[in-house]
Amino acid sequence: MDRQKKLLVITKRLVILATLSLVVAAILFAVTIFIGLPLYMSWFAFECGIMGGFVSIQQRLKKIGDEELTLLSESWATILLIPVYGGVFSLVLFVLFLSGLLKGHLFPEFWVPDFGVPPTIDNIKEFLTKSYPASAADFAKFAFWSFVAGFSERFVPQVIKQVTSTNKEVPESSNLNSSPNQN
Repeated sequence: MDRQKKLLVITKRLVILATLSLVVAAILFAVTIFIGLPLYMSWFAFECGIMGGFVSIQQRLKKIGDEELTLLSESWATILLIPVYGGVFSLVLFVLFLSGLLKGHLFPEFWVPDFGVPPTIDNIKEFLTKSYPASAADFAKFAFWSFVAGFSERFVPQVIKQVTSTNKEVPESSNLNSSPNQN
């Protein structure tokens, strides 16, 4: 199969998988709205990260080598792996936001329920289901950074490396603020 046909196969698979992902997300969100359940930020983050991963693959297709192109064109799982990593990275980023380890005017702030002393299972359940962006602007920032976590496969690992190497908060003026588009 020539390069152009491989690109077409991969693009078709990306469209199918991205559409399936959006349909599943739409169903989950519709169920939460119609039943009156809260929108879980973890689901939202995961979906934004997945979509970032799909867009990242599509953006890189013309630049990748023939070996990787062949691998992607022969396997649905290989195409799906990058977006799933993007979803996982967006969940890790969500935890970094909730913990306060990553903050600054470019990043969202969250309302997080307090734990009792000692913490209970109900405190953890409330934390997982009732932690939300503090404002509409923070929600938009959260959506953006969740997408970036999936799009730029190096962003979250860079944040983790910086947090673990300094063993303290990422400074607000960190160079991470200026490089979200690295791929």
